[in-house]
Amino acid sequence: MMRELRIATRRSRLALWQAEHIKARLEALHAGLRVSLVPLSTRGDELLEVSLAKEGGKGLFVKELELAMADGRADLAVHSMKDMPADLPEGFVLAAITEREDPRDAFVSSRYADLAELPAGAVLGTSSLRRQAQAAERYPALVVRPLRGNVETRLAKLDRGEYAAIVLAAAGLKRLGLDDRIRGFLPVEECLPAAGQAALGIECLAARADVAALVAPLADAVSSACVRAERAVNRALGGSCTIPLGAYAEHAAESAGGRLRLRALVASPDGRRVVRAEGEGDAARPEELGLRIAGLLREGGAAEILAALVP
Repeated sequence: MMRELRIATRRSRLALWQAEHIKARLEALHAGLRVSLVPLSTRGDELLEVSLAKEGGKGLFVKELELAMADGRADLAVHSMKDMPADLPEGFVLAAITEREDPRDAFVSSRYADLAELPAGAVLGTSSLRRQAQAAERYPALVVRPLRGNVETRLAKLDRGEYAAIVLAAAGLKRLGLDDRIRGFLPVEECLPAAGQAALGIECLAARADVAALVAPLADAVSSACVRAERAVNRALGGSCTIPLGAYAEHAAESAGGRLRLRALVASPDGRRVVRAEGEGDAARPEELGLRIAGLLREGGAAEILAALVP
């Protein structure tokens, strides 16, 4: 068995928490295994004043980590699944998807209790076109402005009064012990999460069967099936952060675990056009369900929305 394992990770406090979490679980599972972190700066972390959609998408957060694995500086990488591109580069695999945290988005404000309480013209901050579109659909009188940076930076901008409120992933706030900043949660019926939101993914080289075997026990079957269905929608529609796309799967209420319910949407950034679709399918074949829901979105007009987004 391997005695040392190196985890490539971004340098943000949340990314380091996630890597430390996986480190602790691996060391608890495998007696004698020493796990170390390889913190790296990514292009996505450096481009704080520009839109990710214009600079190449969320792959900017993972490319440097993959390079570290390819050249032997790291054995695996830990990612937020919502930051993972729909398609991995050749030679890489997702060795495990861990149990999901709370997938909802969180409303954060020092003055207002929820989105409905925000007055007309209030400035709402978010880094996500998906959140922007869904907020604009329900509350067109709000002014939605981009919000980049790590969690602490975004909270600091709110506290300085640059925004009346901001929306962040609930999972990130909880993992950092910032639950007290959450004024409320956006129901998935009102703000559909991003594909893979709140789940962690462990990536390694496809040739590293030894690494895959070590991390396999961390995989959660339920979360894996849900995330795979969501990512299939994203992949089928060419999804990235350039597309306002939400996808959320869960076990069907009447099912004992054998079926998934998947909801998805594609929207124009201004929220004026929103196409929704949902359905159920076999949890053992989540990609099939994702492809079927992507087809329904196309039939509903998603293709026209996506075509309008192409520069």
